[in-house]
Amino acid sequence: MAYLHPIEGRPNLSIETYEVTSPDQALIKRLPARIERALPLSHDVMGLYVRLPAAETFRFEAGQYIDIMLSGGRRRSFSIASPPHCPRVLELHVRRVAGGEFSERLFDEDPQNALLTIEGPLGQFVYRPGVAPMLLVGGGTGIAPLLSILRHVVENGIERDMTIYWGVRSERDLYARAVLEDLAQRCPAEGRPGRLRYVPVLSEPSSDWRGHRGYVHEAVLKDIDDLEKYDVYAAGPPAMITAVRSEFGRRGAAANRLFFDSFDYAPDTLDRQRTSAATKS
Repeated sequence: MAYLHPIEGRPNLSIETYEVTSPDQALIKRLPARIERALPLSHDVMGLYVRLPAAETFRFEAGQYIDIMLSGGRRRSFSIASPPHCPRVLELHVRRVAGGEFSERLFDEDPQNALLTIEGPLGQFVYRPGVAPMLLVGGGTGIAPLLSILRHVVENGIERDMTIYWGVRSERDLYARAVLEDLAQRCPAEGRPGRLRYVPVLSEPSSDWRGHRGYVHEAVLKDIDDLEKYDVYAAGPPAMITAVRSEFGRRGAAANRLFFDSFDYAPDTLDRQRTSAATKS
């Protein structure tokens, strides 16, 4: 298994595949991949653009994730921020974690052209077609799978009203602000189907901040009295997911229309080998 290993000539690579029955009969593959670009998005988040083999087909659904295989059989899970109709280069958002075997090397070294081994697609957190308006709630890098869903809907011309609340600590953490604002501008104006509304929420804003303050789920509850009409997609840290689970139902959100992706930022250990896959299912 390759881990941040520079390309030297033509490597000998094997591809493993095995079938699963969810979602939509997806085929999980273990593939070599090359880091095409690493772009700092903020002080502690790196945008990682990973190119897959040209000869291999890789199909995923908006909202799913991949595992990057590490030494000793360990793995790290990262949601795909790019949409399914752009499957050749996958966009990942990697937060720097103190003691993280993968993230610290990614930030401290030049990873361009390094080889990785990935496994995927994985996870049950996927876009569900429908006509109901969508409410998306993201915390931190939990914006990544929601971006994949938003891009899928907007760039395929699917006419669904969407509102996304994104909660971070401060202004400097709004690393996807320009992307979200661009997507919103590409959507129809208010009053026409297919509108996208973007609401940033800061838990530790500066005195100059004029937007929403506090926890992101509380901002949603403050703005929306009745959640019954929404399909809700929430992705972020476990505490946020727990709050959404417990409080959104009291505002009318139907349990079968609440979809979750819990992000765990703990350092890489053998104990985490499958934990992230369980929380993302």
